[in-house]
Amino acid sequence: MQVINKEAHEAFDNNLHPGSWNISINARLGEEAVSGEVLADIAQDRDDVIVLTADLMFSNRMSDFAKVHPNKFFNFGISEQNMVAAAAGLATTGKKPYVASFASFLALLCCEQIRTSVAYPKLPVRILAHHAGMTMGFYGTSHHALEDLSILRSMADMTIICPSDRTQIRAALESTVDYDGPIYFRLGRGREPLVYEDGIPEFKVGKAIKVREGNDMTIITNGLTLAASVDAADQLKEEGISVQVLDMHTIKPFDEDAVKQAVKETGRIMTVEEHSVIGGIGSCVAEILADNGLTCKFGRHGVYDEYALIGPPKDLYKHYQLDAKGVANKVKEFFK
Repeated sequence: MQVINKEAHEAFDNNLHPGSWNISINARLGEEAVSGEVLADIAQDRDDVIVLTADLMFSNRMSDFAKVHPNKFFNFGISEQNMVAAAAGLATTGKKPYVASFASFLALLCCEQIRTSVAYPKLPVRILAHHAGMTMGFYGTSHHALEDLSILRSMADMTIICPSDRTQIRAALESTVDYDGPIYFRLGRGREPLVYEDGIPEFKVGKAIKVREGNDMTIITNGLTLAASVDAADQLKEEGISVQVLDMHTIKPFDEDAVKQAVKETGRIMTVEEHSVIGGIGSCVAEILADNGLTCKFGRHGVYDEYALIGPPKDLYKHYQLDAKGVANKVKEFFK
């Protein structure tokens, strides 16, 4: 267990050059990372909710939880596999452990522990996999998570949720506290733009949300690429292309009915994801189309079977055409 020493951190910050990276600056930049705050609220009335992290309490803002509930917070240090295994053990005692670390470490490094110790016995461990996709940017391939959906969705009894902004993160966490079995939450780095500024419809696992209406085609996306897809749809509307946008916030169970309806309404579907095009949203939709014998023009947009380059996330999004301009260009190519 770790209790925050505010004075020590302030002294540490003050000894650094004001323009340098420091804990306070990082915390402010990650102000949209609300998981710790939300869990702190939930834990007020629940003794079973606990939080575990692996030396990343400031990166994932679990520090917000630790300030309020120091006796329910456990820092395992750089020992992710041990942390997941311990969470499984705690879950057998009636606890609901929320395990927070980088998505690359959880999905890849802890794959065996998640599969065998968590998913197989269907334990209510909640995996908060933050800094997913390319959000770790210049930290390199070891810190990118472009395969996590492929890995986790192949595990039986694993629920996968990909919220897009702080509003949806709160809704997803609050509505799934007592959901059966393990859940993998795919999160960003806490700097995501708001999509649901006025709140969202009732959050329901496995039920997509139509964010934009459209007749010409449908974009199916979620999480880290939803804002870019919405902005792209708004740009394209001014150019005479009507794009429907579906927020497929739940990867497993996947909303098959929403895909079938999109085929009927627009006849064209393109998936957009900050993930490999292999095994992610694109693969989910392709499987539904094939399994149900549905015919429509279909395309996938994401990272095409390669390891992402290393650089600032904003530059990577531009390079892989996962920003608003890039998504809009991909839609235009799709129509050609």
